[in-house]
Amino acid sequence: MKNSVLLALILAASVVQLPAANAQVGNEQDAMRQYEALPWISAPSVPVVASRGTIKLSSQVRYLDATGTNKLLQLTGNLPEKDSYTLASKDAKWFAIYSFNSIGYVKDNEEIDADALLKQMKENDVAQNEMRKEQGLAPLTTVGWAVPPHYDNVSKNLEYGVILSSPTGQNINYHMRILGRRGVMDAALITGQQTLQADLAEFREANKGFAFNADESYASFKEGDKVSEYGLAALVTGGAVAAAAKGGFFKLILLFLVKFWKIIALGVVGLAAGARRFFGGKNNDANGGYAE
Repeated sequence: MKNSVLLALILAASVVQLPAANAQVGNEQDAMRQYEALPWISAPSVPVVASRGTIKLSSQVRYLDATGTNKLLQLTGNLPEKDSYTLASKDAKWFAIYSFNSIGYVKDNEEIDADALLKQMKENDVAQNEMRKEQGLAPLTTVGWAVPPHYDNVSKNLEYGVILSSPTGQNINYHMRILGRRGVMDAALITGQQTLQADLAEFREANKGFAFNADESYASFKEGDKVSEYGLAALVTGGAVAAAAKGGFFKLILLFLVKFWKIIALGVVGLAAGARRFFGGKNNDANGGYAE
């Protein structure tokens, strides 16, 4: 378990005080007891995700409903979310937070220019960090792509990973946006930089068990359904965040960022980096976070 980002996050959020000689061992044991005590759901169950779909669980993963996910978020030092769900590897190497945004049917006929999107994201840093400051959150700076945005027209999945920098270090923010008839299911992956590729492969395989309900799938779109004002690029960049900020629409921007930039998720950056005090060796990866 020494390479578990989950464990690092819990330890970083912990305020338990123990004698110096036993601090790491005691904290690790307490953290894993709390983690294992969460109300996990395992195969052969096929749990519901945000009332929009289901996910068939393999023997390698387990699941938390909204109540369990709130407990996990709080355990890792995050604010709870109203309607989020967790898919996690049984060995606690990674987990993913699922949430649905009912913005309507997103047209997928837009070309993706990774260089242009990265430029826009960097320009949006100023407006987003003004809002983060209002919320008492540390600033985040866009560094570059860990995985450039790419869209699969068959699965209707948009994926991308961006490297973010905070005062405590760097973090990868990785998202899978799954397009549906009435909106987008977002799956935000939490893992470490050193294990991104291996954990991402496991997550993608596990996510194959997810399916929208028949009338929620992208293919079930009908004339008259709500069509989103946002396209594929906006799902990556945060849409018209900078423009809305200039117009003073603070609540609108905050809602958009919570849904598409995962303010709660990004808060993990500082917590995970802080775990270095518990995992001090060069061979251990404490730079966990939401990976995109």
